[in-house]
Amino acid sequence: MDTPSSARHFSRPLPSPIGTLYAVATLGGLESLQWRAPLAEVRPPEPGAEAALLGVVEEQLAAYFARKLRAFDIPLAPVGTEFQRAAWTALRRIPYGETRTYAEQAAAIGRPRAVRAIGAANGKNPLSIIVPCHRVIGSDGTLTGFAGGLEAKRFLLALESTQAELGLA
Repeated sequence: MDTPSSARHFSRPLPSPIGTLYAVATLGGLESLQWRAPLAEVRPPEPGAEAALLGVVEEQLAAYFARKLRAFDIPLAPVGTEFQRAAWTALRRIPYGETRTYAEQAAAIGRPRAVRAIGAANGKNPLSIIVPCHRVIGSDGTLTGFAGGLEAKRFLLALESTQAELGLA
């Protein structure tokens, strides 16, 4: 999952109902999807694989926001420690429309006492929405920190709710 520092990076801003997201990809896959423009020097995608990958990211995000996609199928290349990657893998296993607590996520990776470390790893999640850290809530059911802000987290959780839960059925 780690990407060599010499890898070429390509970026594209992507519109969404909760603000502009910034996708950064390498030839190995999507490295990040963040709320802020990348700090590292990246360039627009060149025609070919880079543009195609970022196009797929844009298409899948649009389908997700239209409630037509529940699971992303994009090659991912996040850079992180072994623990962070384990935490992010556990996030991807949380089903669409469901939530978990930090304690449940820690238990899912076999580290039940690492609740704070899970919170820190989630805070460094480079693939917001695609690696759904918005599905993790506090043990008392409250919404906790999210890189896009609590309003964005609330929006994403409502988007993934069933129509019955939203009172639309």
